[in-house]
Amino acid sequence: MAKLIAKKLSFVYIDTGAMYRACTVIAHDNGLDYGDEAGILRAIDKTGIELKSENGQQKVYAGGKDITKEIRTPLISANVSQVSALKGIREKMVTLQRQLAGKTNVIMDGRDIGTTVLPDAEVKIFLVASARSRAERRLKDLQQQGIKSDKTVDEIEADIAARDYKDSHREISPLKKAEDAVEIDTTNMSIDEVVETILAKIKKAEKNF
Repeated sequence: MAKLIAKKLSFVYIDTGAMYRACTVIAHDNGLDYGDEAGILRAIDKTGIELKSENGQQKVYAGGKDITKEIRTPLISANVSQVSALKGIREKMVTLQRQLAGKTNVIMDGRDIGTTVLPDAEVKIFLVASARSRAERRLKDLQQQGIKSDKTVDEIEADIAARDYKDSHREISPLKKAEDAVEIDTTNMSIDEVVETILAKIKKAEKNF
């Protein structure tokens, strides 16, 4: 949805979750414990993380290697909360995210954007949906990307609920709704319906920019 909105507005799309997933891939590929903050930071500095737009799609690279599919695998999904909760990792990524946003108009997608990364953003949207519907969407996404998952919808739902709990209870930049964010429940909405709803909110807010 964020990609579609960015495309319609000719804004740059930034998926911050992909950045934390890239950090997790780097930790895994270097044989590091997911709680080894210092080691992961050194590996990130050595490897580097890049977000590139190719044929209208966001690609994620680490050390010159395309890891766009790898960051969505069940293994990375299961461990990204631990890596993203590390203070040093968050500080490093937030600095990079703010630098990207300071260069042009962006649609930034992530769990702490409105509260921590860009607290002065002109428009803040807080999307919610039932864990079940999100699990069904996740499984469909994996299938469309050709990523094999041995987990059932019930297991993916449990993973999503567990990640939500971890992210909303972490000490640093917890997942929570900004006071001035617009909440939209997408459980029973199509992608097009959500996109049009958000675009309407943006157009309304533009009058006050």
